[in-house]
Amino acid sequence: MQAIHKAIQAGKLNAEACVLISNNSQSRAAAFAKENSIPTYHLSLKTAHPPELLDRAILDTLIAHDVQFVILSGYMKKLGPQTLSTYKNRILNIHPALLPKFGGQGMYGNHIHEAVLVAKEKMTGITIHLVDEFYDHGTIIAQCQVPVLETDTAESLATRVKERERRFFVEVLQQLSQNHRKEVVRVWQETLKHEQ
Repeated sequence: MQAIHKAIQAGKLNAEACVLISNNSQSRAAAFAKENSIPTYHLSLKTAHPPELLDRAILDTLIAHDVQFVILSGYMKKLGPQTLSTYKNRILNIHPALLPKFGGQGMYGNHIHEAVLVAKEKMTGITIHLVDEFYDHGTIIAQCQVPVLETDTAESLATRVKERERRFFVEVLQQLSQNHRKEVVRVWQETLKHEQ
């Protein structure tokens, strides 16, 4: 999130950070957003219960801030059906592995990198995908590879993947912005064809 905001501030990414929503009021992302005058909301089952009310609160907040695209960057909760429906094919997530491998519920943080090492993969990487109702499941927009070294631990691999993640998400968003979202539109059209 910080890398995306810095790219926007530097004029390298034609976008606006409209709002930050976090389910953790103490997150570093929330602190960073507040420091940089980005409207910040803590929305979780502690602030809105049952899940249907949380879903509505998230959707209302996005709409109130005129959000056109939702970027999940470290947000690990499933979004509710109202938000998914309203922002269908306009929600992007980044995942620190080459999906469809090493995705799904419970696959986050070092769990992913440990699984990659146990599987003796020679290559891991980063996936940016559209979000649907399943964890790490939506249409893949872009991927990049990160080699797995024989000396890697989960921590060293995580460090290298995170470093590449920061740049890769900005690169993909820049490309989508520069191409006037043509590539995303093409993917959406393909997605819609498959759904019909």
